[in-house]
Amino acid sequence: MGRYVARRLLLTIPVLLGASFLIFAMVYALPGDPIRALGGDRPLSPAVVAELRERFNLNDPLYIQYWEYLKGLFQGDLGTDFRGRPVLDTIERALPVTVKLAIAAVVFEILIGLTAGVLAGIRRNSYFDNLVLVSTTLIVSIPILVLAFFAQLLFGLKLGWFPIAGTNDGFYSYVLPGLVLASGSLAYVARLTRTSLAENLRADYVRTARAKGLPNRTVIVRHTLRNSLIPVVTFIGADIGALLGGAIVTETVFNLPGIGREVFNSIRSQEGAVVVGIVTLMVLFFIFFNLVVDVLYAVLDPRIRYD
Repeated sequence: MGRYVARRLLLTIPVLLGASFLIFAMVYALPGDPIRALGGDRPLSPAVVAELRERFNLNDPLYIQYWEYLKGLFQGDLGTDFRGRPVLDTIERALPVTVKLAIAAVVFEILIGLTAGVLAGIRRNSYFDNLVLVSTTLIVSIPILVLAFFAQLLFGLKLGWFPIAGTNDGFYSYVLPGLVLASGSLAYVARLTRTSLAENLRADYVRTARAKGLPNRTVIVRHTLRNSLIPVVTFIGADIGALLGGAIVTETVFNLPGIGREVFNSIRSQEGAVVVGIVTLMVLFFIFFNLVVDVLYAVLDPRIRYD
């Protein structure tokens, strides 16, 4: 296991380099001049534009710009945006918001998705099972933008149960956007849990356990459910990394100053250093949670070993 973890950690280096270069190249390829856009309605003088372009290496080819970025990255410096603000400060300000939103989404994903999936798998072809299948299909079919505005209108404005924008109400502010963000994921978790559980309930080892006289609850909890959770854990682990990557639509609709909105604004203003710095950090999170999932495999199924 130790060698396996070490190999996976070493693989993060080329993955991070590759991801950062691809994002850097895509930002570099965007049309327009980000320096001239800084002036807004009052254009900057040609001398100021030339000075800023020289300061941020915008006159250099792509590979030189990327090399300058890597030199700062190896020293723990993610660079600065075009207004002189360090990228690390932007991440430190926005990351806690996205982490709280992701935590709320994962809690809903696990509680609602797993519960619905387990009950539907146990009671296959029942009314509840059909209800889960229909409702999850409906949720997955509706774009998250529509769900976000509908949730704001119904639960925020009409019923007044939740705040609809900002973070002034503490963690309560993240309940409604967290539920919206988790809606698609919890639908997939419910369906995946239901399918995996229903399939394992027909396995030979389950019939053997029941033939030995074990209670139905013991058969489901200790034998069937544990094996059924392996694909579900895989999905949730990958989804956590994706959620931490920032939910652009959810954060924008609910006016949450998180990572997703920072990435969106940075792409619009062609702030390459901010986009690359945030994406590099998100790739690192994604790799870490996938490694955690791989290690959990051995906990859920003792037959799995990493040599």
